[in-house]
Amino acid sequence: MHRFTTAATKSSDRRSKSILIYLLLPVILVAFYMMITSVDRSTVDRQKESLQNALERDILHCYAVEGFYPPSLEYMEVHYGLNYDHSVFFVDYVPIGSNIRPDVTIIVKE
Repeated sequence: MHRFTTAATKSSDRRSKSILIYLLLPVILVAFYMMITSVDRSTVDRQKESLQNALERDILHCYAVEGFYPPSLEYMEVHYGLNYDHSVFFVDYVPIGSNIRPDVTIIVKE
């Protein structure tokens, strides 16, 4: 059925295909970027949840074993092996007293 095609229609077909590719490429790149960003966000959320669980566990363990709440965040890092990425999370640890549970806030750095 190529009897009725001419050189002009062939070049027109090629031009329309190349325009379609140039229009679809940015859409695909934006969709890919959004997917990567979404995965990164969910990973940080899971890391924050894991850090929260580790802090809770170490605080309770210290109180059960030693009879007082940890006096500082560094104390938990040295004595209980708490380890987290300081460049991603800021942990605000406010000890209130040796027998009062400390206030812990985790903030994700941007």
